[in-house]
Amino acid sequence: MDFEASLAPVDATAAAAVLVDRPIVSPIPATEPPLDCPRCPRLATFRHELRVEYPSWWNAPVPAFGDPEAWLAVIGLAPGKHGANRTGRPFTGDFAGELLYATLAKFGLSTGTFQATPNDDVELHGAIIINAVKCLPPANKPTPEEIRTCRPFLEDQMATVANARVVIALGQIAHQSAVKAMGGRLPKATFGHLAEHRMPDGRILIDSYHCSRYNQNTGRLNAAMFEAVFARALELRQTS
Repeated sequence: MDFEASLAPVDATAAAAVLVDRPIVSPIPATEPPLDCPRCPRLATFRHELRVEYPSWWNAPVPAFGDPEAWLAVIGLAPGKHGANRTGRPFTGDFAGELLYATLAKFGLSTGTFQATPNDDVELHGAIIINAVKCLPPANKPTPEEIRTCRPFLEDQMATVANARVVIALGQIAHQSAVKAMGGRLPKATFGHLAEHRMPDGRILIDSYHCSRYNQNTGRLNAAMFEAVFARALELRQTS
């Protein structure tokens, strides 16, 4: 039996049946990987193991969430084990999402009440969240090869959300993948919190430290620093 055939197939509705009351639907469905994507053997094997251990979890590539006509794209690294990999929605169910969704609401980019579950009524307006790596990596650390292998999906998604002229990258790996997906060159685009980079197509990429529990607990990132990134994004939208 080959590797791909050895993976148990999963249906989107069944995968989330215990956790959510409504299907997980991408705003840009044509750009998403299949739920049994075999491109990264290590990630596919891990996904299969988690389906056995946690059959009520999403346990599949996590789709984008938000407004397909967004002016702002927020690029994260990858799903968290107890967050998006469990719930099927980016930054939902783990600590990082608390700050992200609070900030989106503060800047008028969302409506509804965030309750850390896809069952809540949160909707994004003018913003979309996309992960650089679609599947959960062991220890939250994708390999360079896995990041490269998943990048075509990010490239397609960034091309599809053509109205997103401002992009926020959460963390260095998301920054690197975003720069490459938009045709930039890393030697000319060094990561730094609140650093700005103009991409070849005219988009502006703003860097932010990732809103992870670790970064918040160690003081590397706080709410004011994170909000400053979104405030700058709004300024760029108004002036571009």
